[in-house]
Amino acid sequence: MKKLFAFVAVFGMLFIGTSVNAFAQDEPQDTTAVEQVAEETPAIMGEEVEAEPAAEEGGELHKQIKIKFVEGGAQFMGAILLTLIIGLAIAIERIIYLNLATTNTDKLLKKIEEALESGGVEAAKDICRNTRGPVASIFYQGLDRANEGIEMAEKSIISYGGVQMGLLEKNLSWISLFIAIAPMLGFMGTVIGMIEAFDNIEQAGNVSAGLVAGGIKIALITTVSGLIVAVILQVFYNTILSKIDSLTNQMEDASISLVDIIVKHNLKK
Repeated sequence: MKKLFAFVAVFGMLFIGTSVNAFAQDEPQDTTAVEQVAEETPAIMGEEVEAEPAAEEGGELHKQIKIKFVEGGAQFMGAILLTLIIGLAIAIERIIYLNLATTNTDKLLKKIEEALESGGVEAAKDICRNTRGPVASIFYQGLDRANEGIEMAEKSIISYGGVQMGLLEKNLSWISLFIAIAPMLGFMGTVIGMIEAFDNIEQAGNVSAGLVAGGIKIALITTVSGLIVAVILQVFYNTILSKIDSLTNQMEDASISLVDIIVKHNLKK
């Protein structure tokens, strides 16, 4: 179900991005038309002409982004946008999973100890079953082997703790891959754009400042876009790592407390 949700989200965002791209192709012409009408408006209507830019100021950045996206080229800009969409989809899924995996360990340990005193191991295991998160799963494995001795309980906790760590770090390698790929795609687009600019210079037969500057500007757009995407994904990646470290410390501390409880109640049969 999680994979299906991720795929639906990715395809939905791709559809929106494609629609924005198609709309952006006509945007520069509309902007020019608005500027021409504004220049031809009589001075008597000056107050109304000044009111329109103020109303459209909020959407000016959005228009500029769409224009730069079209200028950078559909191939490489589309690939960079795709890395951003997929990377964000994975990062958001990981953040939601880690938030749901967070458990109040002090409260859980208290409930388990009370259950051991009143109903025994099975009552404590029922509490672990009904509690969400990796800590409760680790506790369940430790309690399940508690009757075989403290050493077996510790081994079970350590082994299943490694399994839970793997689940917490799932798909992080894909985010790091997109962080590395996004700037590379940008640099590749820049190099190809520079080659095209020099081809235009060769065909023109002379070096024109406007021709060179325009080609270089368009070529560098892909590099800037790739770096922006990498920075965004890096922030999410570090946030996820910080959350995983916090959960890991929580699992280790709680596991030690659980072992102390098992020793205290002498659950070995």
